[in-house]
Amino acid sequence: MELKISIVTCSDTRDLAQDEAGAALEELIEARGWTVASHMVVRDDVSEIGDAIVEAADECHANVVLTCGGTGLSMRDVTPEATRAVCDRDVPGIAEAIRAYSMTKTRRAMLSRAVCMQRGYTLVINFPGSTKAARESWEAVSDQLEHAAQMTAGGGHAK
Repeated sequence: MELKISIVTCSDTRDLAQDEAGAALEELIEARGWTVASHMVVRDDVSEIGDAIVEAADECHANVVLTCGGTGLSMRDVTPEATRAVCDRDVPGIAEAIRAYSMTKTRRAMLSRAVCMQRGYTLVINFPGSTKAARESWEAVSDQLEHAAQMTAGGGHAK
C-alpha cells in the first residue's frame, strides 16, 4: 500500500527550518517508499494543532498523520487534547506500544501523554518532539502502519 503521511510538529520554539525531528521523520517515511503529504509546524495551541490535523487528514488526504511534540507534562503540551478534539475513535494499542518500546530506552517514556486516534479514514499518532524519541517511536510502529492504514480505510478499501 502506498502511504501518504503528514507531519505536524507542535512547537513554540521551532519553525520548519529548525524542525530536526520532523526532518528525520520525512527521511524515514521516504526511505520506506512512502509519500510525505505535508509537513507543517504550528504553535503549542489546541486550536492550531487541531486545525493542522484536520487539514492534513481532510485536505491532504493523508492515511497517517504524525504529530511531533507537545506530549509531555508541561502545561503547554496540549497535543493529546488537540488530537482528541478533532478525532473520532481511540486506538490505544499504538500509543501503548510506543511507550513500551521507548521504556526499553529510557524510563522517562512513562511520562508521555501521547495518544493515537482515528479521524475518519486517517490514523493520527502523537510522537514526542525530540529527534531521538521521534525516531524511536517510528521504530516502534512503522512496520504496522500499512495494515493500520488499510484497516482505518475500511478493511483495505481505499478512500
